[in-house]
Amino acid sequence: MIKKIILLLILLCQNQLLTAQTNAEKIIVGTVVCDTRELEGISVINCMNKTMAVTDKDGCFSILAKEGDILNFSGIDYKYLKKHVYRHEYKSGTMEVEMVFNAVELDEVIINKNANITAENLGIIPRGQIKFTQQERKLYSSSGGIFGLYSIISGEKEMLKKNVEAEKKEILMKKLEYMFAEKYYIKTLKIPEELIKGFQYYCVEDTEFAASLNGKNKSMSMFLMTNLATVYNQSRFSKE
Repeated sequence: MIKKIILLLILLCQNQLLTAQTNAEKIIVGTVVCDTRELEGISVINCMNKTMAVTDKDGCFSILAKEGDILNFSGIDYKYLKKHVYRHEYKSGTMEVEMVFNAVELDEVIINKNANITAENLGIIPRGQIKFTQQERKLYSSSGGIFGLYSIISGEKEMLKKNVEAEKKEILMKKLEYMFAEKYYIKTLKIPEELIKGFQYYCVEDTEFAASLNGKNKSMSMFLMTNLATVYNQSRFSKE
């Protein structure tokens, strides 16, 4: 009887060891695309082990993961995506991820150039209602009940907060691209064409500039941008 119990314990231990080995973390290689086009610069984060990767020019990435792990995909101009690592992907060590282009939503549509005609004035939505962005809605929906507890334990809530901040910067970037043409950066601010995008990111990181951009104060934005360009160019020349 004792021998049978010992044998059973050995078999159970072997089975647990085998199960652990079959779902051990390993490198998963993937490709991120949108309408068959490979996407470069997409951030990939494993929520379970906190590892991170970024796609290359061919849309490829590699990350340490196991079956059932949750991967977050985010990038400028594309909708945030959360994906599980499925069994067949874990076994093959490969995956393909399809992202969706994120069209910019207008804050307000003006009808017949009459600013008084709004959804609030027409009674379509309650007056003074808080408007959430896409990522803010995801953060709000994961803040209560058992889902809220899970998001805190899994680290998903912190990731969602980071996505909200990233989304705010993406919106500012869109506003910045709309307000100023490339020739303004090149001729007026003396920013080389290949560095315009980097300078724009540098600007939206500045709290005062971001506030002026959100307030649609173009004059203040131009004034602050001129000062930021001076500092940016001095830093660039010093590195050279």
